[in-house]
Amino acid sequence: MTDNRHNPATPAPNGGLGASHLGASKRDHGGEGVVDIAIAGGGLAGALIAWALKQTHPQLRVAVFEAGARLGGNHTWSFHETDLDAQGRRWLAPLLAHRWTGQRVAFPGFERDLSTPYGSITSERLHQVIAPALQGAVRFGTPVEKLSADHVTLQTGEHIDARAVIDCRGDQRSPHMQLGFQKFVGQTLRFAKPHGLTAPIIMDARVAQKDGYRFVYVLPFDPHTALIEDTRYADGAALSETALRQDIADYAAAQNWRVEETVHEEAGVLPIALAGDIDAYWRDGPAGVARAGMRAALFHPLTGYSLPDAAALARAIAASDDLSGPALYALTRDFSKARWRERGFYRLLCRMLYRAAQPDQRYKVLARFYKLPQPLIERFYAGVSPLKDRARILMGKPPVPIGKALLCLSEKQALKTA
Repeated sequence: MTDNRHNPATPAPNGGLGASHLGASKRDHGGEGVVDIAIAGGGLAGALIAWALKQTHPQLRVAVFEAGARLGGNHTWSFHETDLDAQGRRWLAPLLAHRWTGQRVAFPGFERDLSTPYGSITSERLHQVIAPALQGAVRFGTPVEKLSADHVTLQTGEHIDARAVIDCRGDQRSPHMQLGFQKFVGQTLRFAKPHGLTAPIIMDARVAQKDGYRFVYVLPFDPHTALIEDTRYADGAALSETALRQDIADYAAAQNWRVEETVHEEAGVLPIALAGDIDAYWRDGPAGVARAGMRAALFHPLTGYSLPDAAALARAIAASDDLSGPALYALTRDFSKARWRERGFYRLLCRMLYRAAQPDQRYKVLARFYKLPQPLIERFYAGVSPLKDRARILMGKPPVPIGKALLCLSEKQALKTA
């Protein structure tokens, strides 16, 4: 698809939705040059929203503006199957690049196999499936300069009017969010001989602890190929990709995996939410502009997983009977705020991990957690821990000083003392 030739200001032949869906006030503004929904950013959140809208409202004029050369950028998104309901799993099935029937964790003196199925979506697979389905609605190589409730301005100066605008441009740092960081470099490597893995190792903490809590994450893609990702739960956002590449090489060598080729590399710095004022966060954004994905603070505060929220919001948008700008702004704002308020317990655990535990001892918190029952672990990752689960996680002698743990209890106090 030659996306740079496509002008999203040109209406689709079958037109847009009626005024009852999109708001009659915009009918006389911009004429046929007005798109129905402009999506800034074609990463996971933006791509899923556009795909869901195309499936449910094929007549809708959607325009996606992506700074890069393909949808999804350069990422691998993973999830536990129990993070999604059955309908969500069926919907995402065409995007699934890899699936395993179990997973493993490993800590000093403790290893465990879990039977929870695990899946991964690669940016390559995301693009292969969704880009053709959008039928030319994406413009690649078009960074967005500015957004407002009724238009998008590109860095080229081009101005596109829209009846609704959704900002999906990724993580936005804010003074209203107190964060730790999950930093990583991941390399897909091809080995001379089979690596012998049949399931992912989602946490291998049997490695030297550096820059906070360090673990290695391994996804076996085929008998000779695996993604090895070196991850740090760190206080600062600075990432030395050179150092982490060396640590990946050392890890592979320690497993007696001789590398023949580096197939792919990705790197990133993800937020870990310690505390925040979600109302102030939303007040800081452009008035009337809907948000999704990381831009809407939609990620698990402790694990950083964002795919379940991205899928749930895309489906909610597509199911809405009002796709006007004000309605989409309200829908995404309320969705974001509800998720944030539901997840205060996980932010408490983040504060305990970052504020109460010594950086090189943080792995003990996770090791203790992974000795709990598997259904509890599944509910935790899904972000639906009931009171009995929370009590089970906190009960007993914590692997952090009790005095420091008590200081972490109040999120409001944490914000005041930041």
